[in-house]
Amino acid sequence: MDLNRRTAMAAGLGVTVAAAGVGTRTARAADPEVFHVPGESPARTNIPVARDRRASDGRYLALLTTERPPPHTGWYATYLVRVPHPGVYALTAVATAPVETPHTEAAASYVQLSVNDGPFTDLARSQPHWYGSPPAWGDLSVLDLGRWELRGGDNTFTFRVIEPTILDDATAYVLALDHFILRPLPGPALREAHVRRHRVGDPAHLRLTLDGHAPGPHPVRYTVTDYFGHQVADGGTTIPAGRTTTTVPLPTGLPPGHYRVRTDDGTTSTFARLPARPAVTDAPANRFGVNVWASSLVPPSRLAEFAAAVRDMGAGWVRDGQSWPVAEPAPGAYDTEHHDRVTRTLRARGLAVLDVLSPAPEWAMTDASLPLPADLRHAYRYARRLALAAPHALQLSNEPDVDTTRSTGDAHAAFVKAAALGIRDAAAELRHAGAEPPLVVLPGIAQSGPFQDLMLANDVVRYADVWAFHGYPDPAEQDDPAFPGAADEQHALALRHGADDVPLWMTECGAFLETARDLTPAQERVQARYVVRSTVEGLAAGNARQFWFAGPPLHDDGVYFGLLDRDFGPLPAYSAFAALTSLLGAAHFIGSVPQLPGGVRGFVFDDGCGQRVTVVWAERHARVRVRLPLPGVAYDIMGRPTADIPEGTAVVASPDPVYVVSRAASPGVRDATVRRRPGPLSPAEHIVLSQRYTARDAAPGKDNGDAPPPYGYRLGRRTRMTVDVYNFGGSGQYVTVAAEAMGAGWSVRPAAGRRVWVPAGGRAGVEFVVGAGRSVRRRVDRRLAFRARLDGGGGEAGEGGEVPCSVALVHLK
Repeated sequence: MDLNRRTAMAAGLGVTVAAAGVGTRTARAADPEVFHVPGESPARTNIPVARDRRASDGRYLALLTTERPPPHTGWYATYLVRVPHPGVYALTAVATAPVETPHTEAAASYVQLSVNDGPFTDLARSQPHWYGSPPAWGDLSVLDLGRWELRGGDNTFTFRVIEPTILDDATAYVLALDHFILRPLPGPALREAHVRRHRVGDPAHLRLTLDGHAPGPHPVRYTVTDYFGHQVADGGTTIPAGRTTTTVPLPTGLPPGHYRVRTDDGTTSTFARLPARPAVTDAPANRFGVNVWASSLVPPSRLAEFAAAVRDMGAGWVRDGQSWPVAEPAPGAYDTEHHDRVTRTLRARGLAVLDVLSPAPEWAMTDASLPLPADLRHAYRYARRLALAAPHALQLSNEPDVDTTRSTGDAHAAFVKAAALGIRDAAAELRHAGAEPPLVVLPGIAQSGPFQDLMLANDVVRYADVWAFHGYPDPAEQDDPAFPGAADEQHALALRHGADDVPLWMTECGAFLETARDLTPAQERVQARYVVRSTVEGLAAGNARQFWFAGPPLHDDGVYFGLLDRDFGPLPAYSAFAALTSLLGAAHFIGSVPQLPGGVRGFVFDDGCGQRVTVVWAERHARVRVRLPLPGVAYDIMGRPTADIPEGTAVVASPDPVYVVSRAASPGVRDATVRRRPGPLSPAEHIVLSQRYTARDAAPGKDNGDAPPPYGYRLGRRTRMTVDVYNFGGSGQYVTVAAEAMGAGWSVRPAAGRRVWVPAGGRAGVEFVVGAGRSVRRRVDRRLAFRARLDGGGGEAGEGGEVPCSVALVHLK
């Protein structure tokens, strides 16, 4: 989207002005204690004002610019507010939220706030916090900006923007502020009860913080309970007069797990005590990942701490992505600075990054190519550019099979080949710089079906290092979701296509837990169980790596996904994930536990350190005999050791998974996490065929994956189409294109010659006429395949070879 089309904020585009007047005014409401401050009347600012009749006074503060903020002040607005009494005030604002909300897709920059010239505080709340904001007008919402202590008399509020946000086709600095309101609160009251994430053996302290200075001694009582609801600590302390905080030590003997703090005034928080043994840290060996989508879900000021929390949880990989329209706003003009900073932060915390390619920019698409570039050379160059930033892996799109466009599996296959060649052709430059080229990961397929079948028929696997897919349980399974059959389906599909040596990554796996706001305690247990069960079953099915969706707090369309709560505190699933990664280690699957009773599941792994780990759970409590090579130790879902298990002794299985760890010689299982890269691709494999049809012949569309057949291009009795021949090799080639016989009343013949010269980096078109005879039934898909061969005459490139085919579906409309 063009910035100028953001009409609600258009007055702010690239403009800097000085405002006059003092922004102090009591509310027009009857309550004299409520203070209404108009956004368009700051005492000082470098942000312009725009007019809109929907604003409270017909005007509002409107920042919308791609210009960098002044280095010392940022984009700012300072307001003077006079209140009669000192105390704590609730601050709300009618302004733009930094995330999408149900009533608008517009997202603003994250804002900093300084009160009375104090240090700036990042208003870095989570996506669920902002997502629930009530609509105001236009793109503006009613935002809860927290509680602030004010002095009696004059106070200053300075709002500042120093970080850009991601728009449809640019990074920009965005803020619209209609007005803000201050309401006095009784207090001060407890703002938070915080315990830092820590490992077993490290000291733990509870930090209690008020939202204002205590006028006198402020007593606080607290209790700490574990995942099972057992109280493990309680106590009382006093925040001294004139102070805002105090710290108390917690018991040193707490086992690993998830803990909840409750205070006598109703404040709650959570913390994670991590296992003493960290997970495997080497990226190639670590099999655990989470989806991040940092630009949408993690405030910039929280990213480093969030990345550390992910790493401490035992995930070695994160799946992220950037907007292609933002990264390349015009052909060959790249702006990846914002995303590069995110990637550097993630990698600095020891995380391997899987980057995902997004749909193409508007300038690269046509109505017929949407959401792919009409010229695949743009895909090649863009993927090569991304590869030079050296992420650990690049995934060549996300769920293309369930969007609302008319793109087809054959078109996407041609795109994948072009992008993969761009990544591979960056390898020499990367290795010269001492960096490894990224792994090429196939698109994350939402569901097996005709779209993926068509991609595979186009021979995309030879270009990739990793096969990828997604899998979620039935949304109706709220109480006990079952691991989907997607993993077994995809492994069987890979075997049929001769790709059994290609690692399979499940790049999205999660549960649809429906809630209007936050997870209930019962849902938290469901999520904790499922994160363990789904990961264990995925690895047992043969997945080389598995990515949970999602890591950050995320509440979308009535479903909660994140492993962290709305305050970025750990949910029980976070601690369950940490126990899983600590105990499974390298997680080499050995086999299923034999002879289990109905309703009981069990799987055996080797942790890569000479230990055998058996994971067992049951629909209901049951005693299960587990065969151990040597005596072992049982651990609960939180990683707490619960019992010594002699050889041949039964363990109690329950809906919460149980681990039994025993010493055992390593079975020498094959590491399936990384495929050995194939040799250099041949000149013929650098030729990409792509069938091109006019927009009027486009396929019916996928309807989010729910469309019935037919799926192919809609042709008339006589249709002219083009086979585009791309040469991504280093020298020109003569290429001869031929169509396979279709049969069943269909015919394909060249409109002119079938042999074309394609220069290095060039494209040529070969036209064909497709005919549908009178015997052809309408709306019945038929396979249309083109093959090609290099046939010499290209100087040093005169070696022959079969070009990977292009296979599409067509039908008579």
